[in-house]
Amino acid sequence: MRALLVDRSAPGRLRLGTAPDPEPAPHQALVRVAATSLNYGEAAFGLDSAPDRTVLGWDAAGVVERAAADGSGPAVGTPVVTLMPAGAWAELRAVDTGLIGVAPAGADLAALATVPVAGLTALRALHRVGPLLGRTVLVTAATGGVGRYAVQLARAAGAYVIASTGAPEKNRELLERLGAHEVVGASGQASRPVDGVIELVGGPQLVEAYETLGEGGTLVAAGHIAGKGEDFPFGALFGDQQRHDRSLVTFFLLGCTGLGRDLGWLAHRVAAGELDPGITWRGSWDDAAQAVDALLAGRLHGKAVLTFDA
Repeated sequence: MRALLVDRSAPGRLRLGTAPDPEPAPHQALVRVAATSLNYGEAAFGLDSAPDRTVLGWDAAGVVERAAADGSGPAVGTPVVTLMPAGAWAELRAVDTGLIGVAPAGADLAALATVPVAGLTALRALHRVGPLLGRTVLVTAATGGVGRYAVQLARAAGAYVIASTGAPEKNRELLERLGAHEVVGASGQASRPVDGVIELVGGPQLVEAYETLGEGGTLVAAGHIAGKGEDFPFGALFGDQQRHDRSLVTFFLLGCTGLGRDLGWLAHRVAAGELDPGITWRGSWDDAAQAVDALLAGRLHGKAVLTFDA
């Protein structure tokens, strides 16, 4: 099969080549990939650490070519959204049926390819905050792939949404269209204490965002693009009478159960136009190096999608 292979001597550390077709386990379906979306972690860390000729990629949408031998999962010909820790940057991938979401017939598979990491991370992070109706939620890095989904999902769930972005005036119209009630340049500018934070930056911004939590609030650390540690000043984690019982939590996406169900639910919302997938770069897999460079240079907000030619 054709695939994008890690090659540190090539532009963007990727080149088009061939790799052996995957051999699915009994609980896996073989999926012909139509599109994949890029994630910052793949570009920033995967390309540096993976051996040459590795096929990376978490997110892919496509069509089932061979159903799982154990009878689980969708039938041949079903359009699907898939998640695995590798293998998406190729024509074929073997996928655990528990990590497959069934997509609507005729849906734009390129748009659905944005769902797995970005959509699921946003959805599961909001689940960790708890019931959202009537609550206030702060989303940091709100113009990124996860952030855009988090803003939309929080608004749809009935939350008052505060979106934080490094360029608030430039991004105000976009974020308000996605559902933000407030757009701020830093977490500390939020107009009120919040019940939940979807924190997607890490480092000093996480520390600042934690201070916006009201009593009983929860910060979900779901992104670490700052590449820095979190240094809390002495006393920041004390419980006091005004803001006690605050929580800071993390989760690992592939350690969660029920992801196939959530993938399908998100795919249907995107296909129906109820969620904007936030695609800001779309091109052929021939242009993968260009997309990776834009992502790492911070020029690309939202999602980059590669479509694979038949």
